[in-house]
Amino acid sequence: MTSDPRWSRRSLLGAFIGSAGFGLGDVPTAEAREASQRSRPAARPRRPRAAPAAPAPSTRAALPLVVLDPGHGGRDPGATGRNGTQEKRIVLAVAQELRRRLEAGGKCRVAMTRTQDRFVPLAGRVAFARQRDAALLLSIHADSAPTREARGASVYTLSETASDPLAAALARRENLADQVGGLRLPSVPPDVQRILLSLMRDETRRGSERVASATLAAFTGDVPLLSNPHRRAGFVVLKAPDVPSALVELGFLSHPSDEAALNRPAWRARLADSLAEGIHAYLGRRIVT
Repeated sequence: MTSDPRWSRRSLLGAFIGSAGFGLGDVPTAEAREASQRSRPAARPRRPRAAPAAPAPSTRAALPLVVLDPGHGGRDPGATGRNGTQEKRIVLAVAQELRRRLEAGGKCRVAMTRTQDRFVPLAGRVAFARQRDAALLLSIHADSAPTREARGASVYTLSETASDPLAAALARRENLADQVGGLRLPSVPPDVQRILLSLMRDETRRGSERVASATLAAFTGDVPLLSNPHRRAGFVVLKAPDVPSALVELGFLSHPSDEAALNRPAWRARLADSLAEGIHAYLGRRIVT
């Protein structure tokens, strides 16, 4: 069968276009199409899809809590230097400097057992940290000794057996603070809790040892240290079974050079810098279980 020339591709196309309402003359040529495209406004470039929002930063409440415990206060002045410097005033000033640095660092929350000159019983200081589920309790003190030769900073962690006579004497003196305030410490936990408390205390003591190491590492080279600066004794304020704790002695008010330095704001700021560095180092290495 021969094809009918009337039904060539062009005629079929024309018939189809005609049925749509326009003739072959309306079909644009290649030149016309090109001119039409040139006359059209350029298409807007497609905006890139916005990247998904970054996860919101951890809320402040999720940051670990550091409790700073300026020793003594109120009717308990603590140690007194040869020139009348009171321990309670010095340690509160250093704690406030340290608080500002830690809060500015944004790596932890900070609470203080006292922010003014008032007496806080030892058991209350420990309870303050435990009730707030603190990641660290740092008790801040300034030392005193019967001899003028003793000087320099040191850090104490808990041990029922004192590491040396000086540590034992210091613990006895600090632990008398509640008797000065007219209060007695609560009784020991019941026997049924001893095994659980022993396990808990073992882990807490390991954390306390890490706190002491980080603090002394930050002090080294910047702050004069007592010989054998990491010492151990049975301080009541370090006996929280579930909060790593350390007691830092900033120096000896019984030593003229230490007393003079602790009265200088610039030196207290330097101590606060070193303490903040040690706390940040400890928190950075803390094992979360």
